Amino acid sequence: MTTRHKTVTVDGIDVFYREAGDPSRPSLLLLHGFPTASHMFRDLIPELADHFHLIAPDLPGFGLTEMKPREQFAYTFDHIADLIDRFSEVVGLTRFAVYIFDYGAPVGLRIAARHPDRITAIISQNGNTYLEGVSPAFAPVQAYWANPTDENRNALRGFLAPGTTLFQYTEGVTDVSKVSPDGRNLDDAYLARPGVDEIQLDLLLDYASNFAAYEVFQAYFRKHQPPLLAVWGRNDPFFTPAGAEAFRRDLPDADVCFFDTGHFALETHAAEIGVVIREFFDKQTLGVFRAARKETSDETAFDRPVCFSACLQSEV
Repeated sequence: MTTRHKTVTVDGIDVFYREAGDPSRPSLLLLHGFPTASHMFRDLIPELADHFHLIAPDLPGFGLTEMKPREQFAYTFDHIADLIDRFSEVVGLTRFAVYIFDYGAPVGLRIAARHPDRITAIISQNGNTYLEGVSPAFAPVQAYWANPTDENRNALRGFLAPGTTLFQYTEGVTDVSKVSPDGRNLDDAYLARPGVDEIQLDLLLDYASNFAAYEVFQAYFRKHQPPLLAVWGRNDPFFTPAGAEAFRRDLPDADVCFFDTGHFALETHAAEIGVVIREFFDKQTLGVFRAARKETSDETAFDRPVCFSACLQSEV
């Protein structure tokens, strides 16, 4: 299945995105994290393109989406969510599932909480929504939130260095030879563009707003009970397994799967994650069939076995 690379203008900003799959199939919006872009899905898209209509945009300040000066675009998670919300409308997504990772999690969940009727399911790959699972690696960022001085801001510039990118891609990976250097080198090239450093430091400061929004996201879970699948790199140095397990507090039926890898789980386990996603959606479809069966007088209608096995605290 061919992936197409497109650009669409949304509220005066040219948004780059990748699209694959048949638009008549269920839609899945893929939202990347820091410091990457939609190219992080390059191995997952072929795994899912025969089953879904896939759309993966580059967020503002990342990848190939137009990078407006900070004076013209406020680089906050609220504002980015506003733009991606409008983007989803412009490209014709009316009902869709959302795949959220890292920075993509607070963006996607803001959209879900605003429009619960549009969201068919959530897939979270190391995208925290609870304080549980937030590791001590966030301590320097939290110091900046508490005291946003120039000194504390400059202390975070190391987060933008190639060594940190390499750490994010390889820490917790059992066989680093499986991690292609292409992704992280492209991320470093994007980070090296003039002005990106200040944009990223703005977002690190505004990340505090995501912690503040966790209660809103959790209330959305409790009220609307969206189907949720967590696919988690077990050895993530930033978001630990406790963050994945916490989903079941508000979503008792959530499926939680761990993989023996780090933060960028798709770099090593795209095929395995693709299998789990397809099985998860097969299970959701079967649930719809069974609900329909209860409403019909034909008790044998839609009678078929469940083929998906829960993988809570297991390794795929």
